[in-house]
Amino acid sequence: MKITVETTVAAPIEKVWRAYTTPDDIKQWNAASDDWHTTAASVDLRVGGEFSSRMEAKDGSMGFDFAGIYTKIVAQKLIEYSFGDRTAQVEFADGPEGVKVRITFDSEPTHSVEQQRDGWQAILNNFARYVEASR
Repeated sequence: MKITVETTVAAPIEKVWRAYTTPDDIKQWNAASDDWHTTAASVDLRVGGEFSSRMEAKDGSMGFDFAGIYTKIVAQKLIEYSFGDRTAQVEFADGPEGVKVRITFDSEPTHSVEQQRDGWQAILNNFARYVEASR
């Protein structure tokens, strides 16, 4: 099953793209809640390139690596990647209100669709707040 989340970021497309694809920026916004953070991130932004984000609970109780391989890149428009046996597509559409960022990803069986949607949406909301605040 595919799940989609989206937001509109009131910032120029160049800034939105850079914040989404730069490791130092990713570490600032990539968390679903205040008690989690991303301690490391790497990006090799090319088809066949790998990415990884180390996500950890701030209390040190748990953590995991979110990693995959880029399968399609269209600068400032589209990022597609695979992670495990799942895929995701991130679309960037510049418009009068800002940049619409839409992520569509394959669900997994461990968590409910609502939990997955809420978690990915929370991260995307953090992304929008980070980009808009760092003018």
